[in-house]
Amino acid sequence: MLKPFVVFVVLLLSVVAAGVQASQSPSQATTAPYKIPEDAVHQVNPVKPTSESIAQGKKYYGYDCAMCHGANGNGKGEVAVDEKLTLKDYRDPAALQGMTDGELFYIIKNGKGQMPPEGNRLKAPELWNLVNYIRSFAHK
Repeated sequence: MLKPFVVFVVLLLSVVAAGVQASQSPSQATTAPYKIPEDAVHQVNPVKPTSESIAQGKKYYGYDCAMCHGANGNGKGEVAVDEKLTLKDYRDPAALQGMTDGELFYIIKNGKGQMPPEGNRLKAPELWNLVNYIRSFAHK
């Protein structure tokens, strides 16, 4: 009577352990490519890239972005280096070539890959200031 119970418990624990291990290993399923909605792609930046806007963007960039993207936008912030991440060098005009301000806004707000979203922590004008500041790296 005890032996069947022990066998059952061992089998149950094996199944649970296999399920936990499977949930912790990287997914083998292919994920859909990152797609920015068409309306976001064509969204126009309502904030002019004035020195005030860029200064505000720099402030928020320092709080949330520089740790990965680097203080000067080179893509070599402390976290990126520690995690061995390859990020774009925003100082290179080609890095953001072909990306609209709307796309940058969408990525900052919603995140992408390992980059967490700003979500509702910043209001839309503050996010647009960040877009302006990121664009300014290539103009220095």
